[in-house]
Amino acid sequence: MTRRAGGDVLIIHSSDLHLEHDYSARLHGGDGTAVLSAVLSAARGFQADVLVLAGDTFDSHRLPVDLVERAAGLISAAGLPIVLLPGNHDPVVSNSIYAHRAISGAANLHVIGVTHEEAVILDDLELEVWGRAHRGYADMIPLERPRQRSTRWQVVLAHGHYVPLPDRATRLRPSWLIGDDELAATGADYIALGHWNRPATVGAVKKAYYCGSPSYAGTVNLVRLTAMGRVEVHQTKLDVAREPWAVD
Repeated sequence: MTRRAGGDVLIIHSSDLHLEHDYSARLHGGDGTAVLSAVLSAARGFQADVLVLAGDTFDSHRLPVDLVERAAGLISAAGLPIVLLPGNHDPVVSNSIYAHRAISGAANLHVIGVTHEEAVILDDLELEVWGRAHRGYADMIPLERPRQRSTRWQVVLAHGHYVPLPDRATRLRPSWLIGDDELAATGADYIALGHWNRPATVGAVKKAYYCGSPSYAGTVNLVRLTAMGRVEVHQTKLDVAREPWAVD
């Protein structure tokens, strides 16, 4: 991997692709991997250094082999490192999709909780990407036990629902809550969130972002970590079909 001129690091942040063979495939002309292709195309177009996927890349672990193999082929041909955080739809469980030989054979794919316990270090970029993988379908705290940074730049991935002051005493259903205190405790340069369909900036720290689902929002976040130490975040549109009820 070669650093870009000037020493900036460029990251594409996406989430909630929900790759599958039914509804998503019909939305995209029969191709259940179309949103992944669009995200990867954007990453290549911007000459991104790394793509981070903040949960629910796959809609479930019960997908046809041909779809899994198409997705793996797109990932392998992407030409850049991809860091994937398993979410509540595609958690790390026994016989998960990440055990499929096509997925596990993609050398540029780093799956937190599978290929790496919690952190991926990209030495050439002086970048650490860490997160807590969903390891089942029950409730969990996505930003529990923040990790001390070990590199110049640190990006955190988390998949869950932002609430400024979470009430963890009420557990009527799994909700995977993320609170203001937990966002602040990371000390990260950028917090890449997943689980919401719409893009949003959340929390008092002003560095935590939902990018939205490509099929709903039609966007990804373009994150530039500059040589001068700034973090610049912009939404960019994807060339992809959107759900009929999507609104801007």
